[in-house]
Order: sequence, then structure tokens, then C-alpha cells
Amino acid sequence: MCAERRADHVWGAVLERARAEGADPSLRHVLEACAVALGAAGCGLSMVGASGAREPVLSVGALCEELEELQFTLGQGPGVEAAGDGVVLAPDLATGAATRRWPVFAPAAVQRGVRGLFAFPVAAGAARVGVLDVYRRDPGDLGASRLSTALAFADAVLVVVLDERGAVGTGPDQYRGGMLPERRAEVHQAAGMVSVQLNVDVSEALVRLRAYAYVHERRLAEVAADVVARRLRFTSDRRGMNDTAAGNGMMDAPPHPDPDHPEGGA
Repeated sequence: MCAERRADHVWGAVLERARAEGADPSLRHVLEACAVALGAAGCGLSMVGASGAREPVLSVGALCEELEELQFTLGQGPGVEAAGDGVVLAPDLATGAATRRWPVFAPAAVQRGVRGLFAFPVAAGAARVGVLDVYRRDPGDLGASRLSTALAFADAVLVVVLDERGAVGTGPDQYRGGMLPERRAEVHQAAGMVSVQLNVDVSEALVRLRAYAYVHERRLAEVAADVVARRLRFTSDRRGMNDTAAGNGMMDAPPHPDPDHPEGGA
């Protein structure tokens, strides 16, 4: 199928869903049509801000929201890499290569019944606007035809994102109505506070925040909000080696919390 016919097919599927609801085409319609066309368990969409940070904003399909959030919390996974490196294809997350590449995320995804994850940048020229993640329950390559279809859906996402009807206007930072919570700045603010509390650099503080969120099975944004509101504080132990967090009933995060070597389960 030529590129033009494939694009027509993709938009036909999106419009069919929108018309069935009597609505304009939306990002949800694109993701739902994409999942059906690719035989996927679901799809997730994240947006990329000016700093290059990736944040999940929408998902369809069981478990996809959880796995999108887990990639964001851990800072690892195909979708995270696609935000900077281009298309990332992970046909089997149960392989040793996938586990070495994403030591926490890959096993967690497999445990939740997802074996394949394919991440496609949503790009306007050289500018990365977001990432479309396609989750599949069975391992295996997409194949040339489905790969081309996935790329066409990534283009469709871009069109809707840049369309005023998509409530975006001039870019991802224009999202309103809760689709893109303004939590990225709060996460970085929290990292700055933790860096002072633990006397470490900001990048290390962000690792500690992510690890705490992962071990305690909380969203990174929630932990950051608690730090900023001073409901949660990180402190070093007497040896200055481990750290704990305390505040409003939250005590004793595991020592050396590290997403790559978790002491708790996903």
C-alpha cells in the first residue's frame, strides 16, 4: 500500500470512530484506531516539553496508563528513549537484551502481560512533539506493513495535536482541561528541594525521587507534590550513606533506593 493510500486508510478509521460519537476527531480516536489497526493491547501518548522531558498525557487499553506512568517514573523504557533517539522497537521485552536495556521497566511490563512495545516519535520536522507507544501482548515484530501503519498514525497524532480542535494551539504546553497537568515543573522543583536536603546534585535527587515513587508504588507527580508542600522530606542517616523520607505518616524509604536495583516489587 502506498503512503497516500495508507494515510487515507488511517484517517478513515479515525473519522469513523469520531462520527460514531458525533464528535470531531480527537487524540483518543487516533489512539483507539491505532490499537485496532495494529492488533495492540493499547496505545499511550506522551508529550515532550521544551526541556526534552517526556510526560504521559493519554492512554487507551488496559494497563497502558500504568505502564506509561511507570516509564515516566523510572525514566526508562522504549518511549523514554524514543523522545530523544527516534523510533524504538522492542518486539520482546522478556529477552535478556531488553532486560539489560531497561532493567526495571522490561520485567514489570512482562509481569503485567505486555511483551512488545513500539515507540514512535510524533515530530514536526526536527522538533519532537511527543511519542506514540504501541503495546502488544504477544512478542514479535510488527512487520513492514504494520510498521508503516504505525508511522502513519504517529503523523495523524501530530495533525490533531497541531489542530486547534485538539486544544493544543501552538504546542504541547498549551494543553488544558487536565490532559497535560503542569506537573513537570513541580517534579523539578521537588528535585531541587531534595538536592538541598540530601546535599546531592539535582540529577541524583531526581533518581532518589523516582526510586521512592517506584518502591512505594506511587506516581512521581504525587511524591513531588508532597515534597513541594513539605509533607515529605528526605534526610540522610547518621552514616550519610542512606536516605529516609518522613512526613505525614510516610516513614523510612528503603536504603539506597535505586530504580535499577529495587528492593520492592513493581
